[in-house]
Amino acid sequence: MTVFDSVVRSRHVVTAEGVGPASVGVRDGRIEVVGPYRADMAAHEVTDLGDVALMPGAVDLGTGVYVPGQELSRAYLLAGEAALRGGVTCVVVSPSPARPAITCADSLREHRRAAAGAAVPVLFLGGVTWGTTPLDLADLQAAGAVGFSCSLSDGGAPDTAALGETLLRKVMAELTALDSVLLVHAEDAAELGSAQGPADQRLPRAERRGLERVIAAARMAGTRTHVCPFTAAECAALLEAAGAVGVSLSAQTCPHYLCLPAESLAPDSPAHACRPPVRSDANRKALWSALLARGSSITSVGSGHLPARGLYTLEWSLSALWTASHRRGRDLRDLARWTSGAPAELLGLGTKGRIAPGFDADLVAFDPRARVAVPATDPSPYAGRELTGRVRRVWVLGHGRGGAR
Repeated sequence: MTVFDSVVRSRHVVTAEGVGPASVGVRDGRIEVVGPYRADMAAHEVTDLGDVALMPGAVDLGTGVYVPGQELSRAYLLAGEAALRGGVTCVVVSPSPARPAITCADSLREHRRAAAGAAVPVLFLGGVTWGTTPLDLADLQAAGAVGFSCSLSDGGAPDTAALGETLLRKVMAELTALDSVLLVHAEDAAELGSAQGPADQRLPRAERRGLERVIAAARMAGTRTHVCPFTAAECAALLEAAGAVGVSLSAQTCPHYLCLPAESLAPDSPAHACRPPVRSDANRKALWSALLARGSSITSVGSGHLPARGLYTLEWSLSALWTASHRRGRDLRDLARWTSGAPAELLGLGTKGRIAPGFDADLVAFDPRARVAVPATDPSPYAGRELTGRVRRVWVLGHGRGGAR
């Protein structure tokens, strides 16, 4: 008789097929069996969550980790702890802002060493900037970069300079040859002009112009491209039209763009540091419409955690997204697809993002009915707000870890 390392049961297990009662058998860090809720499954440890849901752990795409003045290993340690509290079981680190910026294989290896003590698996994006060569890209991929990231303006400033038209096209051609994906901060520098900063002068037309540049370059090079973050709802039609002309283009947004209208932000809110900025309530509602549209090209939702700019969102993003999406009639399968399945698929992480046999046992016990009050002193855009949905427990590669505070 098979004896599992652990079995986790729930009446609400979230799989690609739906949400329902099941038992998940884990051995050697992998999911071996997804069986009936009352299946007789011998294990060293059995956990019955009852009505608390069991979800795949979130894969957070483009997580900022670097904190100015803080030792890099300490930054990774704190980010890993925040990830666990927020139901994130894998962080995919943004190459900038950072010291050092992850723009060469040596700097990637330095970050990998610093991340060795993190509580969750850490993956890395390679940064693309002026001076990046085809050899740099190949070396970064060989060193473990699971994708690449660039900005058309100040998205990574001062660590990765904005890409001009010629370099963007060259980089895309190289990444097509490497069969990799490019994440692009798409605000256009020329449109921003002197407004390159966290100010309300950063108008949606900068995203539109940047998106037009990205589509033209990707159409020529055939590069898989992910706009990150996407905020200007008026550009949704342009994003969708790209697919009709054969461009492999998708996008990611963040819960603060979906939950926090600019009109509601306090003067001292950390959300003012967002680039692109948090936009109007009308834009927020239209962004939801774009996300929920059938076949939407907005496939993933990431935390936008960026402590270098004072944005501490990793711990609360899952709850914030669930609070808003549940009100719109969405279920836990949508939440898992946006935060787990889609980012894992984008990066080709074949064993993450789903509860299914053969996948990593990265699991989250999520109570969708629990209310959680974000402390008024919390350094996040959600400070002082009440959210719905609490992370009760997390398993990383089958090992139970802490969850919410």
